[in-house]
Amino acid sequence: MQPPSHTHVLLLRAAGRACALPLGSVVETLRPLPIQILAGAPFYISGVALVRGEPTPVIDLGVLLGGAKQDPSRFVRLRLGERAAALAVDQILGVRTLDASNGGLPPLLRGVADETLSSLETLDEQLLWVLRDSVTLPETAWPAS
Repeated sequence: MQPPSHTHVLLLRAAGRACALPLGSVVETLRPLPIQILAGAPFYISGVALVRGEPTPVIDLGVLLGGAKQDPSRFVRLRLGERAAALAVDQILGVRTLDASNGGLPPLLRGVADETLSSLETLDEQLLWVLRDSVTLPETAWPAS
């Protein structure tokens, strides 16, 4: 059996980059919710938000990618096994189908410091796998809307 030639992704923008997350890991997108700050959390963790009645860690994707802290315009809730996490992002661009054989797209986490990746892996290995399966897209990867 051959692997699928296309993959469905959620396009979003964080830290000035267009990014593509595997749609199979996305539960929903939603407006940002109030965040309770956690003392001692890694720099890319904004805190915890109550999403659908469940405390959910919020990861600022822009900060994780090296950008400045900004107020997010959307959350992307991810399924991580039995748990969930929310990514705080600048903008949702839509759902698209990408050619899965295109190995030329740069990985989302390229350039993220090793100690940050190690911290992320310690925090939640499943979240790290979702982000490692994500890519950064050039502006020409989707039609203008």
